[in-house]
Parts: sequence; structure tokens; C-alpha cells
Amino acid sequence: MTHAAEPETDDGFAAFATAAWPRLVRTAQLLTGDFHEAEDLVQTTLAKVYGRWRRIPAEGVDLYVRRALVNNNLSRLRRRRVAHLLVPVLPEPARHRDAGHAEHVEERAVLLAALADLSARQRTVMVLRYWDDLTEQEIADVLQCSIGTVKTHARRGLAALRAHPRLASGPAPLPAPPPLPGPPLRTPYGARP
Repeated sequence: MTHAAEPETDDGFAAFATAAWPRLVRTAQLLTGDFHEAEDLVQTTLAKVYGRWRRIPAEGVDLYVRRALVNNNLSRLRRRRVAHLLVPVLPEPARHRDAGHAEHVEERAVLLAALADLSARQRTVMVLRYWDDLTEQEIADVLQCSIGTVKTHARRGLAALRAHPRLASGPAPLPAPPPLPGPPLRTPYGARP
């Protein structure tokens, strides 16, 4: 005698994954630089999150998933670095063309190339801050670091992007940050920039 197994409830995971998929893939694409790797990264992340879904507090789901996405991307980069050390010549990555106007495609390619030149942490901070529009505190929570570390990565990442040759010669360079209000800060060694 066989009993029909009752389907297990996913406690809202499927609805969350369906709603979050496009946003997570966009974020992952900026982190990885490749659409297919981004989809793989999100799929891997959601598979790992599903295993712990019932233990994740409802109010902390977004933070948990973003942290998992960032950590899985960093692990992917470490594995790639090891493969690069083991294989003397890596195959060329496939280039995928986006539909749309040629100038938009070129702008996107330039931006992705400039982001790829940043360190993994700087790139992560840039994507979370300027694409996902997270606050410095939220980014610090995702990366499990201090706000000062987030600010440092953001400042250095913006400086690197502004100095990037392809962005500087492109149609619209990144705007300069607004001046800080009030007098410049003084230290025993003079004014800080």
C-alpha cells in the first residue's frame, strides 16, 4: 500500500525567488560582467538559500540573500583565480550582444569593462550602492564590515572609475562629488582632501 506524498510547503520561497529573480540577476550581472554567469550565480545562491529558508527570519531575508549572493560571487572569483594559476591560457569568454542601440551597447560594454578593472570589494560596493541603491549601513551589513570600510571602497572605486581611460573619453564622465558643507577639516598636518 503506497501513500501519496503530500507536497511540502516552501513557506513562500517560490514567491520570493520569482519576485527577486530579475533584481538579483541584474545585480549579479554587474558583479560578474556576464549574463549567463549571473544567472548561474543567482541560481546557486537561491539553491543554497532554499536549504536554510525556514531558519531565515522574515525581516532579514533580503540582507541574507544579498550577503549570500556577494559571498558566492567572491567564492567564484577565488575559484577562477586558482584556475588561472593552474591553466596557463584561459579560453576567451563568450561575448554576448544586447539588443538595442549601438551606443547603449557600447556604453554598457565600457561600464562593464571599467567595473571589471576594480577589485572585487570595490566592484561589490559600487554595484550595491549605485545599482541596488543600498545605504552605506546596508552595504556594511551585507559585507559584514564597518561603514568606514564601505566608504573607503566607494571612494577608491569612484576614483578608479573616473580615471578609467575608456570612461574618461566616453560620452559622459562620472560627475564629481558635491563639495562638503562647512570649512575643510584640519589635522596637525594641514587640511584633508
